[in-house]
Amino acid sequence: MELVAVDLGGTHARFAIAELREGERPSLSTPRKYRTADYPGLNAAWNAFARDVGGALPQAASIAIAGPVEGELIRFTNNGWSIRPAMLARELGVRALIILNDFAAMAAAVGVLDDGELAYLGGPEGPLPAEGLTTVIGPGTGLGVAQLLRRGPQRIVLPTEGGHIDFAALDGFEERLLQRLRERHRRVSVERIVSGPALADIRATLALIGNEPIVPMDDAAIWEAAIDGSDRLAAQALDRFVMAFGAVAGDLALAHGATAVVITGGLSNRIADRLKGPLFHDRFRAKGRFEARMAQFPVRLACHPEPGLLGAATAFQEERRG
Repeated sequence: MELVAVDLGGTHARFAIAELREGERPSLSTPRKYRTADYPGLNAAWNAFARDVGGALPQAASIAIAGPVEGELIRFTNNGWSIRPAMLARELGVRALIILNDFAAMAAAVGVLDDGELAYLGGPEGPLPAEGLTTVIGPGTGLGVAQLLRRGPQRIVLPTEGGHIDFAALDGFEERLLQRLRERHRRVSVERIVSGPALADIRATLALIGNEPIVPMDDAAIWEAAIDGSDRLAAQALDRFVMAFGAVAGDLALAHGATAVVITGGLSNRIADRLKGPLFHDRFRAKGRFEARMAQFPVRLACHPEPGLLGAATAFQEERRG
């Protein structure tokens, strides 16, 4: 059967037609991406996708959204869209529909990725453990976190809002960053430091500490300059970002009782070389009496180009099979 797989993030809505075959993982058509800021809501983006593919859409859909999936009205955490689950199937014209958290979809995708789609970042070599819990984490517009529990043939996905736990500063710079962010936010969560938009705040804090002028740049330009090294402060900010990411990933894996960590997302893939380095892994492992245990965690990078769409289709397939 075919269905529409949808991955709704804070910045983009991604769509693809997924084909489900018994005993195989879903296959995806060429994905299409739409900026959420260009559309008033999901229905408008759905209609744009239908127009662009040039035909009637399948009568089933699986939609992963960036935020908690609960209540009669779902509001997105990082954009202005909202949806009413009870009305959505009728509005989209589908007969079968599931809605899930976007990082639950990421975790579902991790459960069906091949070893070759999980690039080595750290820890022991080899495949992920066949049993136990994997922490799935990735920065984007926010910071997504989910858990994948493997028990024999079962793959159980547990969505979380781990990106919204309190940020714990570990040195003088992070104390200063935290103080600066508290001027705007009563409570500073980890995604205020470990997410795409956070790089601008880290860069601005470095400039203030060094009594340097803050040259205005948009988020995309800061990331480009950080990665290619053309802006010294942006490059330093990226080092700080990687350090904070390592600390947060280790904290969450420890709190989850995990046996492995998989990092996901386009942003993480852009900085894969940095995530292999000591700035990430020293902070990941620096958990006091648990440092030796943290060194035994396999840390991998999901390299599938569209894990959110694959995961949305996989979750539908698993639910249909169940």
